Amino acid sequence: MVESSCNFIDMVNFEAKDIEKLMEFPKEGIFSKVLAKTEVSNYTLMCLAEGSGISEHTSTREAAVTVLKGEGIFVLSGKKIKMKPGVFILMPKNAPHSLSATKNLAILLSLFGKEG
Repeated sequence: MVESSCNFIDMVNFEAKDIEKLMEFPKEGIFSKVLAKTEVSNYTLMCLAEGSGISEHTSTREAAVTVLKGEGIFVLSGKKIKMKPGVFILMPKNAPHSLSATKNLAILLSLFGKEG
């Protein structure tokens, strides 16, 4: 996974970002870019190449996934959810989840609460 990170943001001076211009679809695998991060939240753009995915895992933080572009399958606690632009998925902390891209897929992953 290619990842780009940033330090905590200055909420007063934060500038808007054009997410569509930031999207980069690799030939295979996943591109990840942290858009903003505070002590209690993290917003990451993730672009998955068609055919790639993320195996089942859990997070100690509540999260939300917003599908921006493409298609895929999200599995949350055993339930399959079809991913397409506009789909919003809210995940409780510690919920097992995975995803796979059936077409190039871009999502905004939002994490809430302190890590750990």
